[in-house]
Amino acid sequence: MDAWTLLSFGPEGWGDDIARGVLVTISLALATLPIGLFIGFFIAIAKKSPEPSLRLAGNIYTTIFRGLPELLTLFLVYFGVQIGLQQVMRLFNPDASIEINSFVAGMVALAVVLSSYSSEVFLSAFRAIPNGQYEGGYAVGLSNSQTMRLVIFPQLIRIALPGLSNLWLILLKDTALVSVIGLADILRQTGIAARVTKQAFLFFGTACLIYLVLAILSSFAFSAIERWAGKAELHR
Repeated sequence: MDAWTLLSFGPEGWGDDIARGVLVTISLALATLPIGLFIGFFIAIAKKSPEPSLRLAGNIYTTIFRGLPELLTLFLVYFGVQIGLQQVMRLFNPDASIEINSFVAGMVALAVVLSSYSSEVFLSAFRAIPNGQYEGGYAVGLSNSQTMRLVIFPQLIRIALPGLSNLWLILLKDTALVSVIGLADILRQTGIAARVTKQAFLFFGTACLIYLVLAILSSFAFSAIERWAGKAELHR
């Protein structure tokens, strides 16, 4: 078979399988992003807190998950949490068996890693906002939460956007790791096609092109968001 036939959609080609892999990859990245950013934001708040115990907890969290390889974190979540839950369940039911969904395990593991890095981005953004912005919010009668929501948060997002866009691209590439736990993403689908057809260069080359296209489209999207955020700041 020629390359076009192998990459075509239908019973003779692998296009359908690769397209499903693309959908899984994008879905996993989009599901992970808000969770990782949400956790990372509160880790950043903990690390800038005047309370020493919160700062210590935030620093320990980021040190651990920035220091561990992403693949090892994925294995710890997929196998370690599964074993831990089984041990707990067997205290109540000796025959209990729990299997963690690959998508959920991948999402949790990648979110934990993303949150550790995004917390540093948010922390740097917090430090870039002058204290006068807080004082101005308090001076007009805003509470702490209102000052954070109305004054600080919009500036924080604008400052953090370049760093967050880089983290999104890293996350998009890190989704390839979930192929090792059986999730049918781009890399797993193209890997299966390469083994079956003996056309490794064709299918892994196709995977490279798909990731590059996703990265380029993401760059365009974040550039548009940054321009919008810049214009919104000018009109404030």
